[in-house]
Amino acid sequence: MNDANPHADAAPQAAVVVTRAYRASPEDLWALWTTKAGFESWWGPQGFRVEVHALEPRQGGVLEYDMIADAPEAVAAMKEMGQPISHNTRGRYAEFTPHVKLSLVHVIDFVEGMDPYETTIEVAFIPAGEETRMVVTLHPHLDPHWTKMSLEGFTSQLGKLDQRYGWSEA
Repeated sequence: MNDANPHADAAPQAAVVVTRAYRASPEDLWALWTTKAGFESWWGPQGFRVEVHALEPRQGGVLEYDMIADAPEAVAAMKEMGQPISHNTRGRYAEFTPHVKLSLVHVIDFVEGMDPYETTIEVAFIPAGEETRMVVTLHPHLDPHWTKMSLEGFTSQLGKLDQRYGWSEA
């Protein structure tokens, strides 16, 4: 077992793909990932919000924001777990093809007992008539627990887009 990463010897996990078809243009969905106002409007699970400090929409561009519990139940849950109600998050755009595809690499530095590591989210925007399919690939974390938490959190935050644009499982 690796002391710096107690899960280094665990079996590999598969990436998870989440697909939605929204009544929105690729440009509208793209802006949600690449503008301060767009990102702040939906990022974070229900009960959380983000404040973007830096967003450089280009390949290699920086993304930095605070993830903030702002609903009473989210604040209480974070306190119960001994976690702060706000956490600074850093990442970068690793791939950037406007209105077609992007990938975000996030630095995961909040897992107690683990050295910081990176995980990737890939997003493809595929026009389909009056809708756009948004295909999101969530790459696994080092610890299966955090992979599960990442999927639950991402699915929760997609609820904000589901309400805004209507959706179907494409």
